[in-house]
Amino acid sequence: MSKSINIVGAGFTGLTMGYYLSKAGWKVTIFEKDDTVGGLAGSYKVEGTYLEKFYHHWFTNDVHVIDLIKDLNCEENIIHRPIKNGMYYANNFFKLSSPLDLLKFKPLNFINRIRLGFVVLAVRFIKNWMPLEKITAKNWLIKICGPQGYKVVWEPLLKGKFGRYAEEVSAVWFWNKLKLRGGSRGEKGKEYLSYYKGGFAMLADKMMEEIIKNGGQVLTSSPVIEVTNDYVKTADGNTHPADKTALTVALPIVAKMMKQNVSDDYIQQLLKVRYIGNICLTMELSRSLSDIYWLNVNDPDFPFVGVIEHTNFEPTESYKGRHIVYMSKYLPTDEKLYALTEKEFFEYTLPYIKRMFPDFEENWVLAYHVWKEEYSQPLVTLDYSKVIPDYKTPLPNVVINTMAQIYPEDRGTNYAIREGKRIALKINDNLL
Repeated sequence: MSKSINIVGAGFTGLTMGYYLSKAGWKVTIFEKDDTVGGLAGSYKVEGTYLEKFYHHWFTNDVHVIDLIKDLNCEENIIHRPIKNGMYYANNFFKLSSPLDLLKFKPLNFINRIRLGFVVLAVRFIKNWMPLEKITAKNWLIKICGPQGYKVVWEPLLKGKFGRYAEEVSAVWFWNKLKLRGGSRGEKGKEYLSYYKGGFAMLADKMMEEIIKNGGQVLTSSPVIEVTNDYVKTADGNTHPADKTALTVALPIVAKMMKQNVSDDYIQQLLKVRYIGNICLTMELSRSLSDIYWLNVNDPDFPFVGVIEHTNFEPTESYKGRHIVYMSKYLPTDEKLYALTEKEFFEYTLPYIKRMFPDFEENWVLAYHVWKEEYSQPLVTLDYSKVIPDYKTPLPNVVINTMAQIYPEDRGTNYAIREGKRIALKINDNLL
């Protein structure tokens, strides 16, 4: 007799768990509050092609996503392309796609350009990351690349990413980011990134198809409001029994679902992990802003951490000639900016775009969307390993598997897939 499992959340962690457990003979039911699957990689359509609401790619050394695609027999859909990186600083654009670009980076003196390049090499020699848990990213970066390098390059990015929490972020978080990017370079130091033909939604849909083919089901627009040891309850009042339950959503949501059936102490443990939100403007333009894919914004007067021109990576032909640009802002969700309407946020953004790209005209904008995510990024603070909850919960049949538990690596599709598969195998082997 096959065992059954309820999985809450149809992001890539939940879909991966569902895929591998359904292959192993489990009766899988996935519950998703949104009307589409994919989680933070959720998508909508532009001119008939899926586009992620929040910018997405993966690195060429992201082996877990590649292995999953191979398991699905979809290797022909893997795309690798070189990209151009840049920086906007003091009203100027600087390309930073190669070591030579770095040597020409005039905002830093020559010695600090060398020190900045050394950062990427230094992270590769760090094998034991535990001591970094005691150091903030700020102090670690100043030590390696000096006060000038930190002030010009890293401080604006930390503040752009974490806002008022920037100086609390652990060096572990930054170390892993640098290690990952440094391992995705090809010939002559160029950075290569990867994508899935047709968008990440095509990969998510393929996984969902396989789960259904294996006898499972994926229930969208089905928010779960309560989790017990034996069943989950959905917003329509129905209960769904299963032998196991896996929760893959953000920890504050887990806490709400479990609070009636576990101790207050356990709920407070879950809530020790803090999150930061994201608000992202996606524009469909009639022409390009620049030839740079990933433009870090290092001007402290700008509210955006980056301008990502997606169609400098995935060609405009995919969107019938439309140029796709993301303007991303990480922020605590209690800030006024997060509460703006779609139109208000678009109008708030326009002066910054015009200042950065003086030729830009509002009539270039053919369409735009604003997407928000309350739990976009866990705050990886000092001694984060002591804060992360265990996969096991006080309810013997309930496990949690969320992006906040991906450590020392940071959240991302590749690691969501890794953890989804790893926990699925443990559940199947009766180890969880």
